Parts: sequence; structure tokens; C-alpha cells
Amino acid sequence: MNVKTQSKVFISYGHDDEAKTAVAKFVETLGLKPTVLDEQPSKGRTIIDKFEEQADEAGFAIVLLTPDDVGSSKTTGERKHRARQNVIFELGYLLGGLGERVCILYKEGVELPSGIRDVAYVYMDSTGDWKLKLGQEMRNAGLPVDTSWGLLKKK
Repeated sequence: MNVKTQSKVFISYGHDDEAKTAVAKFVETLGLKPTVLDEQPSKGRTIIDKFEEQADEAGFAIVLLTPDDVGSSKTTGERKHRARQNVIFELGYLLGGLGERVCILYKEGVELPSGIRDVAYVYMDSTGDWKLKLGQEMRNAGLPVDTSWGLLKKK
């Protein structure tokens, strides 16, 4: 990971704009560059091409799982809140490219994907404790984050 990509943090998100904005602002507070796909120029490319380019340039990824959709198991019929399908797709792609430099940030009530190992899960609580935990995950992944900063405290 070079210095240029080390500071880029890709944020995968669904329909929760408030959560997406909070995460992007937090990443900026740490002196890193958040990459939010719909804020990047398309340059005539398809969404998947734009996604691949931006994701491949990232040094870390935050996959935001918010309860945007509802789905159920065919066998039980139990309905559960789920993240958007594009977010689950992006999670798989990002895990393939970044491995342990991916963190799942999730909100209460969302069904978590099964069968995923070696990835950090951080609960996005309303008190802001998620910021310290996420900052620690980014630092542990090699990003230039100083978790002693007052910026990581609840705001």
C-alpha cells in the first residue's frame, strides 16, 4: 500500500444518507480522504467501472450495513432487515481486494452476512463509541491514524 492509497478510505453505503455523511466526516477528521461513489465523477463510465476504479485505489474500506431492505428465508419466512444488495456485492468485492483492510460498520437491527471471517465488525451506536473502534481498526490496518487524538472521542 503506497502513501497515496493509504489515505483513501472507500465507503460503501445504502440508503441511510445520515450515516454515510457521519462516516465520511469522521474519516475526514482523521486526515484521511473518504471516497463516496456518488460524489465521484462518472467520466462516461458505467457504475461498475467507476466502482472498480475507486475501490481499487483505496487503502481501506468501510462497508456501512443499514436496515434499508426487508428479506426473508425461503424456509422460515422470517422477515429481517437487510442491507441493500449493492452493498453486499461491494462487500464481497472489497474483501477480495483489500482483505483485512475492510471494516463492517452496522446499525442495530440489520441482518449481518454469514460466512465472513477475518473482517472487523463495529456497531454504529448512537453514543459515538463506534468512532474510537473504527479509528483503531484503521490504525491496525496500517493507516496513519493516531487514536489518542481528541477527534476520536464522542461528538
